[in-house]
Amino acid sequence: MVDKNRQYSISQMAQEFDITPRAIRHYEQIGLISPTRIGQNRIYNSADRTRLKLIVRGKRLGLSLEQSREIINMYEPGANNHAQLEKLIDAIRLQRLRLQAQLEELNSMLGDLDQAEAESLAALAQPDVAKRKTA
Repeated sequence: MVDKNRQYSISQMAQEFDITPRAIRHYEQIGLISPTRIGQNRIYNSADRTRLKLIVRGKRLGLSLEQSREIINMYEPGANNHAQLEKLIDAIRLQRLRLQAQLEELNSMLGDLDQAEAESLAALAQPDVAKRKTA
């Protein structure tokens, strides 16, 4: 269980989520997370940690930062959050369709490469007709 009062430094957050401090600063700059500051130091709370966890997960799923923002901003503590979950499911399904289309395209390209390679190998295996005519 996460301690709601725990605080995290940018280096702790970066290490935990295997991202760079620069990425975290970018998420802050575009308003996805908003740590408090003590002088130059950023201090992240458990809510910031949860938001960052969702951002990283969204990126891993192939969601855009804007899609992640929309889904994260729909969260309401104490509510059932069905709309948020439905939005996430829609985004996942759309991403799956995109990836399936890309996979089909890649499989087609691999087939084309296999065919071109086989034709080239067959051509190399045949005697050179031009050399025989001149010899």
